[in-house]
Amino acid sequence: MSRLSSIFLLVAVVLSSSACLGDSDDAAPHWVVGGGDARRGRQLIRDYGCGSCHTVPGIRSAKGLVGPPLLWWSKRTVIAGAVPNTPDNLIRFIRMPQAITARTIMPPVGLSEQQARDVAAYLYTLR
Repeated sequence: MSRLSSIFLLVAVVLSSSACLGDSDDAAPHWVVGGGDARRGRQLIRDYGCGSCHTVPGIRSAKGLVGPPLLWWSKRTVIAGAVPNTPDNLIRFIRMPQAITARTIMPPVGLSEQQARDVAAYLYTLR
């Protein structure tokens, strides 16, 4: 399969899987993070300055343009273009981004497992 065919196939899969999620803003989050506290996660995103690189809904100062905007996180199917968007993968990526993909420019910011779980819990409320 040519590289161009592979790209078209990937785009088709992503578009079809996102269509299955529906358009309702009132739908429950795609994932729930066990043991995570979304309120603490929101505060951690502020405290650790995630908004200097990312635009994050619900956080007024988070308007960064270096990393991707984190809008509609719960509806996304892939993290960093590398792994499925699941709570375990997201927590791992938040803690050790290069363990997921060496090509990312996201630095490890030093969050504990619990803190990363809380941040993930907040991100999954973004629908």
